[in-house]
Amino acid sequence: MIQNCKICGVKDSQTLKYITNHKYPPKMIGFICNWPKSRRFVSDDQLKELLKIDKKGTSYVAVLVKPDDDTLEKVKDLPFDYYQLYDCEPQKIRTIKEKYNKKIISVVTVEEEKDVLKYKDFEDVSDVILFDSKGYHNSVSFDHNYLDKVNTKLSLMIAGNIKIEDVPNLKDKNFCIDMSGGLETEGIKDTNKIDKFLNSVHNLNS
Repeated sequence: MIQNCKICGVKDSQTLKYITNHKYPPKMIGFICNWPKSRRFVSDDQLKELLKIDKKGTSYVAVLVKPDDDTLEKVKDLPFDYYQLYDCEPQKIRTIKEKYNKKIISVVTVEEEKDVLKYKDFEDVSDVILFDSKGYHNSVSFDHNYLDKVNTKLSLMIAGNIKIEDVPNLKDKNFCIDMSGGLETEGIKDTNKIDKFLNSVHNLNS
């Protein structure tokens, strides 16, 4: 059974309010904090204003690519529940987790089947393991069947160019689905697509 969902790359207040007020809100909402190459990047000032919006029943996630100390200090007092960390070694993640007292989503980027096994390096320092493609801000797919042999007690999440129409095919996977580009039209979050996605996830689990 799908373990709820996450919507990533939100950058405007109208979309955020729509998501948090939805009848079936996602488990998490992600914000791109330090990756300007992404069209979904949110500047420091924008982020502070955006996060004043009541998260209600969701968790806010800071998406951070190999964050330096300055970046971590800038976001430490913002109302994030999770740090989603790309390109961080396990020891660095442990240090961040202990210093900032945040739940950690460790990202394992996957291109080949053997890449999946890297999750074992992060089990001791993570609350969630996210399997994503190597595309980062670009929407790139990988074969989700690679994950069938993953054996861990941690919560699992999948991303990587997932489309709304893919959701029914994932109904038997014990993962949280992380979507971003699949909920956009011409690079902008589309509330009609968001509504369809959230309803689809809810209906599969009903």
